[in-house]
Amino acid sequence: MSDAATLPEVEEQTDRKLRYQPPYHVVLLNDDDHSYAYVVTMLKELFGHPVERGFKLAEQVDKQGRAIVLTTTREHAELKQDQIHAYGPDPTIERCKGSMTAVIEPAE
Repeated sequence: MSDAATLPEVEEQTDRKLRYQPPYHVVLLNDDDHSYAYVVTMLKELFGHPVERGFKLAEQVDKQGRAIVLTTTREHAELKQDQIHAYGPDPTIERCKGSMTAVIEPAE
């Protein structure tokens, strides 16, 4: 078997790996139906953020109305957005009916 027969396949795989994927932000949006503890726990479980980082992000969401919780590829950002939307209501707040909201947007 000739090495030349497999060369185009190797080059094609290399080209696919080198394609640039523009980054996207996962942005958590504020509401009044979720506690800091809920946000910190969610960020730890879904993103692996330490408690201190989670608290700072929860504070930013509360004060500024939004916080970037992750910058990644579009596909991964969409997955993380779906996980936030599926996380469920805050059990410590009776009026809370569901998960928090997140959007994805191109990173500048």
